[in-house]
Amino acid sequence: MVWWLWMLLGLALVGAELVSAGGFYLIFFGVGGILVGVLNLLGLAGGPGTQWLVFSVASILSALLFRQPLLARFQRGMPARREPELVGEAAIALERIAAGDVGRAELRGTTWSARNVDSAALESGAHCIVDRVDGLVIGLRRA
Repeated sequence: MVWWLWMLLGLALVGAELVSAGGFYLIFFGVGGILVGVLNLLGLAGGPGTQWLVFSVASILSALLFRQPLLARFQRGMPARREPELVGEAAIALERIAAGDVGRAELRGTTWSARNVDSAALESGAHCIVDRVDGLVIGLRRA
């Protein structure tokens, strides 16, 4: 591949990382593409097979070496996740929720999406216990 295509690929991947809510994955492949583009421009990249090998190794190696430090750096000062403190809280099913299905429940005065993790259906008005939290969906079981 010509050098400018590698640079374009690298910049596109870096740009995709910037607009996504990712966890620092694409940026390393973008850096790998830019590196191969620069090496190709200088005549040091070799043939297409070598270019793809350098891209793969550089991308994966940089991700393995730098992803965790970057995550730690950018997550410093962020509030801790509060999900575990919801586990064990009492909630009320606002509608009938069949086993394994998602419905609505009230927890701390707010309506939540709730998945029934129990083996039997939860009836409307049933008192439940929060078993787990998956993002914005709480897992409920009978109290």
